[in-house]
Amino acid sequence: MSEKTKKGFKMPSSFSVLLIIIAIMAVLTLIIPAGKYKVDKAGAIIAGSYESVKQNPQGIWDVLMAPINAMLGKAPTNAAIDVAFFILMVGGFLGVVNETGTLDVGIASIVRKYKGREKMLILILMPLFALGGTTYGMGEETMAFYPLLVPVMMSVGFDSLTGVAIVLLGSQIGCLASTLNPFATVIASDTAGISSASGLLLRVIFWLVLTALSTYYVYRYADKVQKNPTASLTYATREEDLKYFNVENGEEIPSQMNKKQKRVLLVFISTFVIMVAGFIPFKDLGIKFFESFNESLHKIPYLGQLIGNTDALGTWYFPQTAMLFAFMGILVGIIYGLKEDKIISSFMNGAADLLSVALIVAVARGIQVIMNDGMITATILHWGEEGLKGLSSQLFIVLTYIFYLPMSFLIPSSSGLASATMGIMAPLGKFVNVPGSLIVTAYQSASGVLNLIAPTSGIVMGALALGRVEIGTWWKFMGKLVVSIVVITIALLLLGTVVPFLQ
Repeated sequence: MSEKTKKGFKMPSSFSVLLIIIAIMAVLTLIIPAGKYKVDKAGAIIAGSYESVKQNPQGIWDVLMAPINAMLGKAPTNAAIDVAFFILMVGGFLGVVNETGTLDVGIASIVRKYKGREKMLILILMPLFALGGTTYGMGEETMAFYPLLVPVMMSVGFDSLTGVAIVLLGSQIGCLASTLNPFATVIASDTAGISSASGLLLRVIFWLVLTALSTYYVYRYADKVQKNPTASLTYATREEDLKYFNVENGEEIPSQMNKKQKRVLLVFISTFVIMVAGFIPFKDLGIKFFESFNESLHKIPYLGQLIGNTDALGTWYFPQTAMLFAFMGILVGIIYGLKEDKIISSFMNGAADLLSVALIVAVARGIQVIMNDGMITATILHWGEEGLKGLSSQLFIVLTYIFYLPMSFLIPSSSGLASATMGIMAPLGKFVNVPGSLIVTAYQSASGVLNLIAPTSGIVMGALALGRVEIGTWWKFMGKLVVSIVVITIALLLLGTVVPFLQ
């Protein structure tokens, strides 16, 4: 390596970037006036109720405590411990599965199967992840897929960035174009006092256009890397990545799974199917089967008591899914015939591999803790409320979208942002003939595009840590696509103001 390269700028680690942002937010609590809004019984902000309050600046102690308070869940910030523990259990599960060698054989099989048409994987997988994002807000639970997909992508001639993009870009484009997402569309529509089905046609168009665009973008990049490996944005670390992800030459791995590995694969696939089913809000979709089945199960004499107080599929969150991965990890070890000490050691080693990712989630949420404690979130929101009054419908919707961009950076939680702002923005829209459904679409589009690149997002930072991709590299990869997404989004929002049936 040359002396010039050694002395060149190196992007700080994810932890350093997040801690710097927390410190900046603490400084802003000294500058931005403090304020608060009144809320109704449901906790929604009441428009026009903003009032200034005594400044509450955050100091060094508060900066240091922010990640701790975020992990433990200092109100009104949701606890990060649920997501962090889920990530650790996923790591433990994968540690046991890797010990059986099942994934090595499976990856080698995929490489052979798609030999000569490897890019088909991108065309299949990205719309699937986008479907998960648009229907149930697939986010933190995607952490389970990176350790699986990145080695596959590298094995077929692509790079680690391709694997990360398929999952992160796929799922978050889906969230950007949410149609039934309970954490974005449903909460925002509820707060705005409208049906979550309002504006559905426009959001479906969003999903189709942006999913096609992002899939093509990743496909083209992967094609370039496959033809010329040095074109990869992560080429400098490729050898290290190959070793880290244990990517072997497919010819050195057995061509077929043995019987025990086939059983492990069945459990492995079932685990992810159950996880997805657990998160899908079946009740909101009018499907009551799983809740009825769960209630009937509890009523069966003896069996109901033996099984215990189970939660129906569709009502799960991270605690239940963490339990699923922990149990399935142990089950995999038993099925394969691993000794008890080997199951525990491989589980612990796998969890240790993802410890840094789990901690990143807490540090990222520390930003919101500082803003809430410094009481500047409401003030920033109030500035937007005042600035958007009395505009034409077209200018209002564009500025609403632009307003939500920095707000999404400051409040990366889609549900938190919807709860904090929609009670104000929806009534403002009525004064300029902009329907609430279009404001919901503008909000989730801005939140979605920021959550593709924002260092304040635990999903982004966790994904990049799992894929061993620096955030500067990710920004370089995403630059042109983000600009295209913003332009297309504004065009579709403007279309929504003039075509009534899209509202």
